[in-house]
Amino acid sequence: MIYCDNNQNILEWGSEEVIVPYRSPIDNRYHRYFPDFYIKVKESNGMIKKMIIEIKPFKQCIEPKVKKITSKRYIYEVVEYAKNQAKWNAAKEWCLDHGYEFKVLTENELGIK
Repeated sequence: MIYCDNNQNILEWGSEEVIVPYRSPIDNRYHRYFPDFYIKVKESNGMIKKMIIEIKPFKQCIEPKVKKITSKRYIYEVVEYAKNQAKWNAAKEWCLDHGYEFKVLTENELGIK
């Protein structure tokens, strides 16, 4: 990420370097989740913040609306939403335990249309 390389306030960053175990609601087994980014940032007040960042389309961050007719696409959306929620809940817990902050960013936060 060029942004991270060129931002003097980003002290460290890595892509898919953190492993978060999570239990899948689909098969009730543990899997490994690799969030998109780890970032260590120097804030304007001089404090250092460590963050785990996941990048997702906004559509994948909202629960699919219940439909009368279940298509393959709808089933896929429901399964992906459930897996993402399990991953993100596990990541939030992992971050609390390790002194990190967890964020999911979408095109809305990134200014992409």
